[in-house]
Amino acid sequence: MERVGCTLTSTYAHPRPTPTNFLPAISTMASSYRDRFPHSNLTHSLSLPWRPSTYYKVASSYPSVAPYCTRSQRVSENAMLPFVSNRTTFFTRYTPDDWYRSNLTNYQESNTSRHNSEKLRVDTSRLIQDKYQQTRKTQADTTQNLGERVNDIGFWKSEIIHELDEMIGETNALIDVKKRLERALMETEAPLQVARECLFHREKRMGIDLVHDEVETQLLTEVDTILCCQERMKLHLDKAIAQLAADRASQHELEKDLSDKQTAYRIDDKCHHLRNTSDGVGYFRGVERVDATVSVPESWAKFTDDNILRSQSERAASAKLRDDTENLLVVTANEMWNQFNKVNLCFTNRIAETADAKNKIQMHLAKTLQEIFQTEMTIESIKKAIKDKTAFLKVAQTRLDERTRRPNIELCRDMAQLRLVNEVHEVDDTIQTLQQRLRDAEDTLQSLVHTKATLEHDLAVKANSLYIDQEKCMSMRKSYPNTLRLVGFC
Repeated sequence: MERVGCTLTSTYAHPRPTPTNFLPAISTMASSYRDRFPHSNLTHSLSLPWRPSTYYKVASSYPSVAPYCTRSQRVSENAMLPFVSNRTTFFTRYTPDDWYRSNLTNYQESNTSRHNSEKLRVDTSRLIQDKYQQTRKTQADTTQNLGERVNDIGFWKSEIIHELDEMIGETNALIDVKKRLERALMETEAPLQVARECLFHREKRMGIDLVHDEVETQLLTEVDTILCCQERMKLHLDKAIAQLAADRASQHELEKDLSDKQTAYRIDDKCHHLRNTSDGVGYFRGVERVDATVSVPESWAKFTDDNILRSQSERAASAKLRDDTENLLVVTANEMWNQFNKVNLCFTNRIAETADAKNKIQMHLAKTLQEIFQTEMTIESIKKAIKDKTAFLKVAQTRLDERTRRPNIELCRDMAQLRLVNEVHEVDDTIQTLQQRLRDAEDTLQSLVHTKATLEHDLAVKANSLYIDQEKCMSMRKSYPNTLRLVGFC
């Protein structure tokens, strides 16, 4: 462990070897402590220069002897004799008592200094150990707090990752449902076009077949049903687009929060694993006075919790919208298929009715043609009968004409005359009757011919209706999309 506040040149880092004698020589006592100084207090600024004079003052190594010197002895050092041999016993400076007292004083001062030094050393060692233990405990507490903070960040990070995975999954599911809804909406265009084409083609029916029948009613209902389904699909599509925007916004907030959490986790984990021997540690003066925090633990946790709650709320709304959309796809598909089947059933019934009517018309037309043929044969027979009756009328009239030439009294109204007259009347009546019957037969023939023309026209109308309903409409309706396509799976 590095010692805070110590320099590389500290004297206690390389102590002097202990001398062999307990007491140093007198000649060295004055300088034995001159190069030593006490350990600087930790509260002292480390930026102070190395100045022993800051703590100690240099004492004079020459004690004052003024009380023991006479006036004659107070001469300057330059005037004193340099040789001891010149001194006499009368010029001594101290008495033996002074010498002993001086020694005792030095002994007492030495004991006192050593006692104070030993006490200072013990107190200093205890202070160093106490401060070391306090510093280690403070650092351990800080490390523990950093570890707890790393665990908190890791917990919220795992919560965000879990919620982010759920949100991404829900967003992808909603995107899939949205695509299905778009495909289903596109698939409704073909049935709508088919229904409108059927209505357009049925407008080409002719004559009496141009009726507002059940098929046309169901076709109009089918168009309305498809349009209603499209409106509901478009409404849910707009909701899905808006919900996707909200989901992406919530996902963005989670991703941003997760990125911040990962950065904070990396920084705090690095701080948690920093030790006194780690690389990269150094002094950053005044950093403890900088407060760059923008939140407290409560607001910090509430921020992430709010993001998660918002994501959960958006995810629940997205799941509900997704379920509603899937239900809508099923409902609309069933509605369109049910109406499609109703229209097809009406088409089938109408085609059957039209085919039956056509068959009956064909049957009546055949009978009418047969009747026309027989009427024509009857007319020919009537004409032949009239022609045959003219010979009898000619004979009777010729006989009457010849008998008018009888002379005189021979012009008798005899029975022969009467029969001839009756014969002429009978034959003439017969011819008149036959001619009337001929006119009736010809009128009947004209009626039959008109009926034939009507039946043929009606037959053409029915054939055209059958062609429209069976060939055009039903052939187009065979391309109606199946249920899977209507719910957007294909």
